[in-house]
Amino acid sequence: MSIVDDQPVTRTGMESVVSLDPRLTVVASLPDIGNLAAAAVDCDVVLLALPTHRPTPSLEVIANAAAIGRPVITSTWDQPPTLLSAMRAGARGCITRYSPHGAVADALRVVAQGGTYICAKLVDQLHSELRQSGRGDDATGLAPREIETLQWIAQGFTQAQIASRMGLSQATVNTYAKRIRGKLNVGNKAELTRVAIALGYLNDDSCHHVA
Repeated sequence: MSIVDDQPVTRTGMESVVSLDPRLTVVASLPDIGNLAAAAVDCDVVLLALPTHRPTPSLEVIANAAAIGRPVITSTWDQPPTLLSAMRAGARGCITRYSPHGAVADALRVVAQGGTYICAKLVDQLHSELRQSGRGDDATGLAPREIETLQWIAQGFTQAQIASRMGLSQATVNTYAKRIRGKLNVGNKAELTRVAIALGYLNDDSCHHVA
């Protein structure tokens, strides 16, 4: 994994947190995402601290990080971007600058394994954003029928079963599934399920299984 933070003291602190977990290894620790891109390091996770003073738009920074590895974003979250827009830009994990060490390590492990992580301190804020957005296209980029498709996928149904339940052709469901994966930046059914849960589209109890 790589650490990107423009504050040297904070960056050193994150390095210390990561060093406590033998399953995590830091391959680069740099002040700017541009430096990381130039270094051309191979990493599966990018722990990215959004700087307080942001000359480059935050969503662009997140997207740049997503091109390198799975981003875990740390921020105060009291100014843009919102959690939902950060996830749309490619964030796989969201934590705060006040998250406990255990939450940071958990986020890095979950995201490294292909999952999605939202710090417990941010769950209420995420739900508030969902309520305010009405779960429309402005929130996640998903159209209503794509949200319905995501819910069926996350519950373990096959595309043929989903097509039957939605009254659509299997080809249409396949198209929806491709759009959903592209908009949410996920690659398989397991990741789709985790994102659906994180975004509040269904509860853990609603999932029949995760393939």
